[in-house]
Amino acid sequence: MEQELDLDAVIRRRIRGLRRARGWTLDALAARCNLSPSNLSRIETGRRRIALDQLVPIARALDTTLDQLVESDEDEDVVIRPQPCHTPGITSWLLSRERSVHGVTVAKMRITPERPTGPEHLAVHPGREWFTVLSGTARLQLGERVLLIQEGNAAEFSTMTPHSVGAHEGPVEILTLLDHNGERAHLHGADEA
Repeated sequence: MEQELDLDAVIRRRIRGLRRARGWTLDALAARCNLSPSNLSRIETGRRRIALDQLVPIARALDTTLDQLVESDEDEDVVIRPQPCHTPGITSWLLSRERSVHGVTVAKMRITPERPTGPEHLAVHPGREWFTVLSGTARLQLGERVLLIQEGNAAEFSTMTPHSVGAHEGPVEILTLLDHNGERAHLHGADEA
């Protein structure tokens, strides 16, 4: 029962925090979710029980999901301890916890010149990819074009273009954002190879 009361308090704080972050008054949020301002006030302050049929329109109005609104706020999942994954010429560390169909995966990669990057290693998959170079120089091949991305610079491109990322004259470390298709192609594809 105490855990349920704690979750109620978390949900109430989230509703109030999201409303205030948007600069909305109680009246503004109430109008967006078809509740009276007094009912919304009682929900936020704990003087009214939270009902599921109220949470759905509140979450929608706050541009969040019901899952995000009611998820636990325990701190045990704050620290990510990435484990290296090795394949020939590349070591990657998964830096994000969520692997969802519509989500984004964050990974750090250390690529050495041993990574194969010839024309037969160009990948194509739906989506977009972004990376920034932390150290060294990345060799980005997009179809016939070869671009050298220096430390401190970033690249973003459509992954429907045949592409590969390699090291130029020594190791390179990158931080990359991959959508679901990119994660599957670059992280899981490497596991299966």
